[in-house]
Amino acid sequence: MVLNTKLRHVVNCFSELFYPKICINCGQHLFENEVEICQLCMQRLPKTYFEMKPDDNAISAMMWGRCQIKHAYSLYFYRKGERVQQLLHGIKYRGNKVLGTELGKQVGHTIKNNAPIAYDLIIPIPLHPNKKAKRGFNQSEVIANGISEVLQIPVDSECIYRNTFTSSQTKKTRFERWQNVENIFSLSNTTKLDQLNLLIIDDVITTGSTMEACVNTLSQSSCASISIATIACAAI
Repeated sequence: MVLNTKLRHVVNCFSELFYPKICINCGQHLFENEVEICQLCMQRLPKTYFEMKPDDNAISAMMWGRCQIKHAYSLYFYRKGERVQQLLHGIKYRGNKVLGTELGKQVGHTIKNNAPIAYDLIIPIPLHPNKKAKRGFNQSEVIANGISEVLQIPVDSECIYRNTFTSSQTKKTRFERWQNVENIFSLSNTTKLDQLNLLIIDDVITTGSTMEACVNTLSQSSCASISIATIACAAI
């Protein structure tokens, strides 16, 4: 066992020599406890501090009158062309699942240290099967798995599904985004959600249209409450 540990250490040292791990943001060498992005770059990301008031922040205010949520979390502000967008694009379009899991863990630690209640089940926003097959994965599931690892609660990717393939939301107006996602989700099993505190996960929330549609669909079940969490939200 000791020999295997030493051999693994030697292999890692050689791997680091020829393929050093560097920060995807600044290009500096990563320390052993750093994953994908260095601590200095992480500290420079624009934090929201929404976790300080999870029931009364910009996201919960955005959702008032649209859907009923208990708490809302989002770590960073999202602005086009800036670091947070680059990180999210790295996950979503360049398949950096390691980064997605790591940022999910950060969301998990933030929730663990600040949540007023315990959540029972994590539900990632689903992709349509065609889009998931084309991309190869669902970035929300990757993030959800990181959160699950910290909170030690299960992820359910099957209780809700997309019944309609929708076009990209990127260049749509707020109203067009709402029209694009109206009635796109369906529940496959409601009994497993009975009296559970749900935590819905996505990578970023901008106008909130997709999240609103998902929450309203899940509200048709007999769950106890619905809360939402994302890595980032559009600067409001």
